[in-house]
Amino acid sequence: MSLRIVVCVKYVPDATGDRRFAEDLTTDRESVDGLLSELDEYAVEQALQISEAVDDAEVTVLTVGPEDARDAVRKALSMGADKGVHVEDDDLHGTDAMGTSLVLAKAIEHIGYDLVVCGMASTDGTMGVLPAMLAERLGVPQVTLLSEVSVADGKVTGRRDGDAASEQLEAALPAVVSVTDLSGEARYPSFKGIMAAKKKPVETLDLDDLGIEAEEVGLAGAWTAVDEATARPPRTQGTIVTDEGEGGKQLAEFLAAQKLL
Repeated sequence: MSLRIVVCVKYVPDATGDRRFAEDLTTDRESVDGLLSELDEYAVEQALQISEAVDDAEVTVLTVGPEDARDAVRKALSMGADKGVHVEDDDLHGTDAMGTSLVLAKAIEHIGYDLVVCGMASTDGTMGVLPAMLAERLGVPQVTLLSEVSVADGKVTGRRDGDAASEQLEAALPAVVSVTDLSGEARYPSFKGIMAAKKKPVETLDLDDLGIEAEEVGLAGAWTAVDEATARPPRTQGTIVTDEGEGGKQLAEFLAAQKLL
């Protein structure tokens, strides 16, 4: 039986764009270009490496989001994943991490899995809690924040690097893992991969398909909420120090005035 790997990815606003909140204080995803979260590219890469190292494996990419989120799935397919699943429903707007973990868990059960691979966090919310929530909802072990991961003999093993030491961890499959940005650079999609991705299947699901009520997700079902948001003030002109022999002194005085020394 093939090893069934599901990679959870997220379509996020481009960090180089002008990101802001919408009127309902959710992230404005319409006025800025989006892309596959960079940290999730590491998860795709590790899933592909695991797939290549075993005799028989299938990599499914899963995302939750609006219509444009399909682009994140296509990017992962062009990297080498086998198929995609996109959960799209208008009632998902404003869903927080708790609701997202519910939707992902239901979708993963629908797909069927042996190993779930996640990035360490999304580049928009940066909460980093979804892998643990997924493991809890699925009732399986979690091995998180790995910089090295492999699968053999029905177990997933990996190395977690900390400030003072590195840990070697393992868990029996099925399991949920997350990988860090130190796990290895993600591959670039080749032209052949991009063309092949257009023919790979992408299944679309909604809340009814997953047996989830609208009240369990979205803004109404969120456990967290943003009460207020203030736009970042525009940058002011900096202080120019003309060095006429006293530049170092002026710089030191400036830093001291800002309590940086």
